[in-house]
Amino acid sequence: MTELSVNVNKIALLRNSRGQDAPNVIEFAKKFIDLGVRGITIHPRQDERHITRQDARDLGDLIRPLDGIELNIEGYPSEEFLQLIEEVKPAQTTLVPDAPDQLTSDHGFDFHSQAEFLKPILTRLKKTGTRVSVFLDPDVEQVQLAAKSEADRIELYTEEYAREFSTERHAEVHQHYHDAAVEANKLGLEVNGGHDLNLENLGKFVSIPGILEVSIGHALVIECLEQGMPAVIKQYLEICANAAR
Repeated sequence: MTELSVNVNKIALLRNSRGQDAPNVIEFAKKFIDLGVRGITIHPRQDERHITRQDARDLGDLIRPLDGIELNIEGYPSEEFLQLIEEVKPAQTTLVPDAPDQLTSDHGFDFHSQAEFLKPILTRLKKTGTRVSVFLDPDVEQVQLAAKSEADRIELYTEEYAREFSTERHAEVHQHYHDAAVEANKLGLEVNGGHDLNLENLGKFVSIPGILEVSIGHALVIECLEQGMPAVIKQYLEICANAAR
């Protein structure tokens, strides 16, 4: 079964737009968990334009004692980010090659040029006990190189999959993701996915063998505004449950 991890960055962005504490990130994380979600994802950026470092600490305190619920912290592995991981000790850390001023993630790591950069970072993170995932494009050769590192998982960057979902290129693009996931599993890497997934395109994506987790935020929050949280989360959990069948 594929697990759903809800990215609450957009909840924090809405809160920060008024300089107050509504909506409250912790309370919304509780609501998602109460609806059956097994993971919460955050991506704190250096300017704290949505999730703050204090949010990360507070969510760590919330989730740490909860059986079967995971906190996934995504981000560029700056020294500040690494220290935050060492403090919070989330169940999963996802490394993303974002520039400080980047609007959103738009590519995976390149192990041809960045394997040596990542090597000491992966070693350092593994000492915290966190599971380490690396953001990756759906490229079999990149998967093969990632499998030689200390990463536990990869997260396939799914923007291209989502963009081409309703086009004539969909089958070709889907095959790239399928091949990358199959190769990862063959080499002992576990597989997550995330970026621009939604209720319309998720079902086909999680039909790929071995997708353990999907992280969804932007589209899910929009769908919750349109349909309500209970209805939307129910649909997502049903799609993820059907992935095992």
